Amino acid sequence: MNFTKMQGAGNDFILIEASNLSRNWSQTAIAMCDRHFGVGGDGLLLVLPSNVADFGMRMFNPDGSEAEACGNGLRCVARYVADKGLLSTKFEVGEVDKESPDMELADTVAQEILVETISGIRIVKFYKVAGKVDRIQVSMGEPKFGADDIPVVIENFFLPIKPILDYPVIIRDMDLSLSLVSMGNPHAVYFCSHQVSDFPLSELGSEVEQLAIFPNRVNFEVARVLDRKHIEAQVWERGVGETLACGSGACAVAVAAQLHDYIDKEVDIILPGGILEVEWDRVGEIFLSGPAEVVYTGEWLNEV
Repeated sequence: MNFTKMQGAGNDFILIEASNLSRNWSQTAIAMCDRHFGVGGDGLLLVLPSNVADFGMRMFNPDGSEAEACGNGLRCVARYVADKGLLSTKFEVGEVDKESPDMELADTVAQEILVETISGIRIVKFYKVAGKVDRIQVSMGEPKFGADDIPVVIENFFLPIKPILDYPVIIRDMDLSLSLVSMGNPHAVYFCSHQVSDFPLSELGSEVEQLAIFPNRVNFEVARVLDRKHIEAQVWERGVGETLACGSGACAVAVAAQLHDYIDKEVDIILPGGILEVEWDRVGEIFLSGPAEVVYTGEWLNEV
């Protein structure tokens, strides 16, 4: 079985064209994502045919669970189908030398495609500069704030559609004020005043993920606002653990920060693996941009 290893801001994936393959994908993800006995990765991405979009995508975590949303994975799938010439329009994806004096820097949409995910159809836009695609932007859908949407179970909680901001929890005698948002998958964001690298994420991440109030577990983000256009963050992904980046997590951080009036419409989320750009007008869909690169290709010989 052929695969392609890809990464977006250090969030790494094993990508497989699975239209003609039949596997137990949960078990395959567990085996392939193992960093000692497998390929190693934060998830297994499947590129599939779709009856309602240009392509379909599924994403399985290293523990075998299936993720509802994955922004970095979505960009990697888009980069893959572009590189493979699977789009109706052929173009080159890569870095553009914007310092060239002869470079025309018009930022225009080269193509727009639809990708079907289990949380809905997502729009992917390829932005072209001087004939070469320089940026891939994905629609992450509209954030949801209802207790049932996240989901979260809070006794005596009123106004279930109102955003749940600064909800207090205590983990190992540490008071955490969590802002909750669904990006198709559940997120809990904690804003701190110190460097996020000082937060004991590796120790507390799993405990927040498995809090009893989250029946489907939760992704946990620790963030610090630097100014109205920059936030630094670290992410504990549900079913994965601590990762270098998370697209839906970056979006959740941006949404929570806007609801607190910490930032403006556009913000750079600075993660250990790189920078993701998030844009939201507080009304419609959230848009995510960032890197998507091929690391290597290979062949998986195991039957699992």
